[in-house]
Amino acid sequence: MPQGAGQTRLLICAAMMKSTIRNEKDGSVCEQEDGDTVLRAALRAGLGFSYECNSGGCGGCKIELLEGEVETLWAEAPGLNERDRKRGRHLACQCKAKGNIKIKAPTASEYQPKILPKRQRVRLIGTRDITHDIREFRFRSEDDAEFLPGQFAMLDLPGLASSRAYSLSNTANEKREWHFQIRRVANGQGTQVLFEQLTEGDEIGLDGPYGTAYLRTDSPRDMVCVAGGSGLAPMISISRGAVEAGLLVGKKLYFFYGAGTPRDVCGEEMRGGLAGFGEQIVYVPVVSVPGDKGEWGGETGFVHDAVVRTLPRELVNYEFYFAGPPPMTQAFQELLMLSHQVPFEQIHFDRFF
Repeated sequence: MPQGAGQTRLLICAAMMKSTIRNEKDGSVCEQEDGDTVLRAALRAGLGFSYECNSGGCGGCKIELLEGEVETLWAEAPGLNERDRKRGRHLACQCKAKGNIKIKAPTASEYQPKILPKRQRVRLIGTRDITHDIREFRFRSEDDAEFLPGQFAMLDLPGLASSRAYSLSNTANEKREWHFQIRRVANGQGTQVLFEQLTEGDEIGLDGPYGTAYLRTDSPRDMVCVAGGSGLAPMISISRGAVEAGLLVGKKLYFFYGAGTPRDVCGEEMRGGLAGFGEQIVYVPVVSVPGDKGEWGGETGFVHDAVVRTLPRELVNYEFYFAGPPPMTQAFQELLMLSHQVPFEQIHFDRFF
């Protein structure tokens, strides 16, 4: 054996070794492969680790490290406060195990993935503008596009160290297509790459699906979808999924879209793309700043207030889905649960950080 060959082989074997993650809270065990965070490793193994955004913003995946070491990917992630850091807590979505570790992580059956997330390469096959700042990106993968209406995927964009989470706007299909309706964010590194650098034919990495605010097909109630800003995509996916599953036979879906100004309003594509639009599907755009030129004659103010004004029955009689910025989702959740006593089981939402 040449000098140094044994050492090289040991290094290669070490690089290929998987880290074992043991959750002392419930005794579950999973293995972390190279490139995965603690959270992704757990979900990929089918474990119900608590989480929401998978991006470090919400704090829903806090864990306690009991034994071993982890690599922290984003030390300033807003999902942790100073008290959390002093107590040695970590975000499962923002840390990787450095060898075998033992942790204490909250789990629940509602977080167990219905479809196991997986990594694959996807190719950009087309784009189209929906509004002045929202664009649809269509990708095609090698494998089938398997996900539930309302879920999201993590995109690995060129030049960025961390993945970006974006919600899907279409439904699972054998064409292997993944559609995202993404809003351009000022100074946003992810949207800068998508809007200004990515061209048709380019390949990127996709990991998914993720998310628990997906369409429930067993609910007997009328549905309400509420989208704020870039929360449009998952609500369109859920609406499409409800139509495809035949859930609107004898029922209605109320779709509310909260926009800043009249030029931000969208929803025209729903008219031609969804059966039952205007009958089973009621579309209500809401503008917070209508302007003074009289060009807007629809609902104004906060979108959650428009929901209360518009729905014909008590809110407890509906199944709610909503997505948007944290202030909107928090205000709407408090309205539903505190003011109208809507059970938490009828509320499904994504906060966009």
